[in-house]
Amino acid sequence: MPISEYIEIMARAATTSDVFNAVAEPRRRQLIELLGSGERSVGQLADALGVAQPQASKHLRVLKDVGVVQVREEGQLRLYRLNGAALRPLHEWSSQFERFWNESFGRLDDLLERMKQREKEKK
Repeated sequence: MPISEYIEIMARAATTSDVFNAVAEPRRRQLIELLGSGERSVGQLADALGVAQPQASKHLRVLKDVGVVQVREEGQLRLYRLNGAALRPLHEWSSQFERFWNESFGRLDDLLERMKQREKEKK
């Protein structure tokens, strides 16, 4: 097997190994956002993204492989929908930073309030 083919296989494997790697790609995050409003066909998703259907299908396949989307067939249509349970690891990981951001914004609010108070005192 040529080295370029091996590298391509390894790169593909890395993106499909878990939900974190799968959603690292911006187009896949856009697909997740679009599917957040409900089930859609691959054609509708491709149109919304402004990409060709094969490109959208490729990204959907990665998301399907890690369980983020589910697909059902309705005649010739393939309809995709989110599987929220598969996004739980992302939520759990990112929620650990919620306290940090809340505290940071709280300190910023306090600083802004003190600055406003100083401005009032100067007048």
